[in-house]
Amino acid sequence: MASIVLLGLGLAGYSAWLLEFFVPTGVSLTDQPVWDLFYAQPVFQLATGIGGLAFFLTGPTLMRLAPVHWTGRLTSVSVSAFGIVLMVYAGVPETVVTPNLLNAAFALGALSLVFWWPSGWRAWAVGGLAVVLIAWVLVVISTVAGHLEGLFTRIQLVVHAVEIVIGGAYVVQTPVPVSGRKMSVAGAMLRSTRHRK
Repeated sequence: MASIVLLGLGLAGYSAWLLEFFVPTGVSLTDQPVWDLFYAQPVFQLATGIGGLAFFLTGPTLMRLAPVHWTGRLTSVSVSAFGIVLMVYAGVPETVVTPNLLNAAFALGALSLVFWWPSGWRAWAVGGLAVVLIAWVLVVISTVAGHLEGLFTRIQLVVHAVEIVIGGAYVVQTPVPVSGRKMSVAGAMLRSTRHRK
């Protein structure tokens, strides 16, 4: 439950850019990157920082849900790392390297899911990783070209939000055994099969 609440809070903070449709900012939706909102209204910076803190705290709670092997742990670490970088970026938006660190942490987390999610969910993980990487490439191209950077950074945030929602759905669907430790979907299916025998 704590993981879902923190993921939801993180997602809300990370998606605060949507407020630009209701709050006057003077930031171009097509040509200015979404992070320029930090300079327009302090609410965007504050919400992003809170979202980063929530993601940072989500990592340790996911440790209980992920398998013991390193790929499962990598997901938890990636979520916390993403939260740390997001907090740094919210506090010091002038940092040039931070957007790339954000993208790298997110892509690493998406990649880690491919290695440990069960087969039914792995297709979602693979598809999500592919779209995350495509969105990243489009942002890089638009930044270099100096055109449509605003559009593609916003598309990227939508892609990230969808990936987070899929991750949250996996957490919700993972059964909780009597011991209180969540099993993977694969483990729950194996246990169910044994009981039927």
